[in-house]
Amino acid sequence: MNAPATSFTALRPRLFAVAYRMTGMRADAEDILQDAWLRWHEADRSQIQIPEAWLTTVVTRLAIDRLREARRERMDYIGQWLPEPLVEAAPDPLQQLEQVGELSLAFLALLEKLTPWERAAFLLRESFDLDYADIAGMLGKTQAAVRQLVHRAKARLQDQSPRFEVTPQAHLDLLQRFAHASAKGDEAALMALLDENAIYSSDGGGKVMATLRPLQGSGRLGLFYKCLARLYDGQSVHYALAWVNGQLGLLRYNEGKLDCVMEITHDGERIRTIHVIRNPDKLALIDPAVSQMSPDTRLVL
Repeated sequence: MNAPATSFTALRPRLFAVAYRMTGMRADAEDILQDAWLRWHEADRSQIQIPEAWLTTVVTRLAIDRLREARRERMDYIGQWLPEPLVEAAPDPLQQLEQVGELSLAFLALLEKLTPWERAAFLLRESFDLDYADIAGMLGKTQAAVRQLVHRAKARLQDQSPRFEVTPQAHLDLLQRFAHASAKGDEAALMALLDENAIYSSDGGGKVMATLRPLQGSGRLGLFYKCLARLYDGQSVHYALAWVNGQLGLLRYNEGKLDCVMEITHDGERIRTIHVIRNPDKLALIDPAVSQMSPDTRLVL
C-alpha cells in the first residue's frame, strides 16, 4: 500500500467518526470520506504538515456542505427524521457495556437543533477535544467566533440530554423486560417500565408504517404497544440484542427479516425515550448477517 493510502487508512476511523457525527448518516459519511480521499490523493502533500489536521478540515467542511443540503431535503421528509443507525451483531449479554453518549441516536437527533457551523464547532470541541485555535483554523473563523458557536450550541442543548449512571446488567435487564412486554402487548407491564413522560419517536421515511410525530406519555405508549402486538398477531416476531451506536439496543425481526432498530434510554428504572428506525433505506447498509434472524441471537420471550 502506498504512503498516501496508508496515511488515509490509518486516519479513516477518526474521519468517519467526524463525518458520521456531523451528518447522522452512515451513507453520507461514506460519501464524504470518498470525496476526502480524492482530494487527499490529488493534493500536494509536500505542503501538508499535519495530515490529520488537513483531512479533518476537509471532512468537516464537506460535512457542513452536506448538512446544508440535507436541511432543505428534510423539509420534505415524511414523518420524523432520525439518524441512520450503526449496528453490529449482538455481543455476549454479560459483556461490559460501553456507554458512548455522544454517538447515541438520541444525542445525534438532538444535534439537529444546531446550525451546521454550531454542530461542527461543538463536536470538534466536545467530542474530539480539539483546541479552539485548531477549530478556528479548520472552520476559517476566529477563536472568538468559535467560542461563541460552542457556547450557543451548549445553550441550545442544555438540559436536553440527561445522562444517568446505569450498570450494564441493569441496562440489559430493562431491555429484556421491555422486549418481553412489547412483544406480548402487556400494557400493564409496559406502563410499569415507562416514565410517565416517556417519548417514542419512529422513522419510516414514508415507506413503511411509522408515527408521523412523537408519542408522549406512558399511557399512550402502553396502549400503542398493545395495539402493535395485535397488529403483528399471527406473525413470527422476535427481538435480538445488538450494538446500536455503541450501546446495547434491540432489533425487531418479523418473519426472520429485520423490521426495525431500537435504541432505548432510561434512568435505570424507567424508560425515558424510545427511538425506532424503520426506514428501509436506513436499514439497507446493516450487515446481512445481522439483517437476517439467527436463532442464537433471539431473546427468550
